[in-house]
Amino acid sequence: MTPLPAAFFPPSTPATYTRADFGPDFHWGTSTAAYQIEGAWNLDGKGPSIWDAFVRRRRTIKHRENADITCDFYHLYKEDLGLLKQMGIKDFRFSTSWSRILPDGVGTVNEKGLDFYDRLVDGCLERGITPWLTLYHWDLPLALQRRGGWTNRAIVGWFTEFAQLIANRLGDRVRHWMVLNEPMVFVGAGHMLGIHAPGRRGLGSFLAATHHAALAQAEGGRALRATLPATASIGTTYSCSYVTPWRPGLPRDERATRRADALLNRLFVEPALGLGYPVADLPILNWLDYYVRPGDEALLPFKFDFLGVQNYTREVVRHSPYVPLLWATLVGAKARGMPYTQMGWEVYPESIYHMLKQFSSYSAAPPLLVTENGAAFPDEVVAGRVPDYARQAYLRACIGQVLRARREGIPVEGYFVWSFTDNFEWAEGYEPRFGLVRVDYDTQQRTIKDSGWWYRDLLAGNVC
Repeated sequence: MTPLPAAFFPPSTPATYTRADFGPDFHWGTSTAAYQIEGAWNLDGKGPSIWDAFVRRRRTIKHRENADITCDFYHLYKEDLGLLKQMGIKDFRFSTSWSRILPDGVGTVNEKGLDFYDRLVDGCLERGITPWLTLYHWDLPLALQRRGGWTNRAIVGWFTEFAQLIANRLGDRVRHWMVLNEPMVFVGAGHMLGIHAPGRRGLGSFLAATHHAALAQAEGGRALRATLPATASIGTTYSCSYVTPWRPGLPRDERATRRADALLNRLFVEPALGLGYPVADLPILNWLDYYVRPGDEALLPFKFDFLGVQNYTREVVRHSPYVPLLWATLVGAKARGMPYTQMGWEVYPESIYHMLKQFSSYSAAPPLLVTENGAAFPDEVVAGRVPDYARQAYLRACIGQVLRARREGIPVEGYFVWSFTDNFEWAEGYEPRFGLVRVDYDTQQRTIKDSGWWYRDLLAGNVC
């Protein structure tokens, strides 16, 4: 095996551990998203999503690729659920495609779309796999985008109706729910930078989408609470990166780091916890007042049963006079001479420990789960195997950091690898491979990688 940089194994990582070290009630799973794996983009009554449109008009997608077929999970879900069972993975996180169920976003229900999720949930339960359902993972119906999408305040009502519909249909069998996936990413990359769907740029678009997503986060939670059985567990998920200053102790870099932390890590969690937007550390958020109506402050909080922490790296921040309003820029891993993944993200397993510690520090925070963590490294099939040693080492180190957090009393109750299979990685296309299972996109053949076998061994109780 090829030796890896010391960054894969920080000194704070336990030398060895087993599944038993996490306790009997700890959840072990893997995560996916509808647009990234389902394919069948226009079959059985499904309407187009903003991503279906975006990949057809944006040259920012690597190799001009799309997710029309991707992993064809829509047709091959039984095979994939069989792989989950074979790997001993008993918790499976997936999302619903809004436009598969409501082709126009509202109104007439596509029963064939709902039937698919019925079959998927039933297929999980038949195999002893617990479904964890995310309502929204970025694939807004195109029909709603044409009415303004997340910049239209009406989306709060549209989303609430969608949440109620799914809860009424699947709530008798699905106990674990997540409202939104990483709102900071879909409003930032999609409405400020324009590199994700719907491809909008500008501060006004970003601020409007931010406030409406924060309202939908809470209203969606209330819709689920009112519809689901009392035993249901309702959460939501946040992207986050441990942020540190480029030059510790230098006041302008320290201030830039606080602004970046407010934007990247605190923008959505603090309103949900009743703390409002982090305006003190990011004054630009004062401009949200243009979109805030009387009574909105009381609508932003919701008492979630858990928060999903989704972490992949840390970010190093320096002051920049060339980035107006934020006055900060990120110093990439390559520029700092640090090891990095296929996505250009620094290999820094301790980041997950620091973010669990940060989120748990809120007095009103509920228990935490790591609902996404993983790494993309180049891999290939060699004599029927995929010897992805780097991914295996990365996961081992990150899970060790989760154990470190638990041993310090941080209430983290589960860990989900991103991702179950390789998939369409948004603007990066098919080049980055995050999966525990390799997918040959030409033949749809699945091959469990060495990291997948390692994860199986961990879940079976072996020493890792």
